[in-house]
Amino acid sequence: QVQLVESGGGLVQPGGSLRLSCAASDRAFRNYAMGWFRQAPGKEREFVAVAAGSWIPNTAYADSVKGRFSISRDNAKNTLYLQMNSLKPEDTAVYYCAAGSFSSSQREYRYWGQGTQVTVSS
Repeated sequence: QVQLVESGGGLVQPGGSLRLSCAASDRAFRNYAMGWFRQAPGKEREFVAVAAGSWIPNTAYADSVKGRFSISRDNAKNTLYLQMNSLKPEDTAVYYCAAGSFSSSQREYRYWGQGTQVTVSS
């Protein structure tokens, strides 16, 4: 079983940047596609970005974050990252990392972290 722990959330002003990290407990991390999802208050959890497993350099993004967010992974450190730039108030949400198959569907992910809060406000 892969345990995931997110960090790096916080309060940032509009236009600012944050980098989220997701540490995995097991080397099996490299065998999974890793995704970021978010859930804003009163809304359903939604897909943000995904990075393919192993050494396949493949990523995908939600249209709402394309060009502003960048997902990456360091398999040697069992860590997933989400670099978030040009943040907007509508990016405010709890951000979750997940391990599973390369997909934008939550159903394809087997393991989930507990989430980290990101608040974009002046």
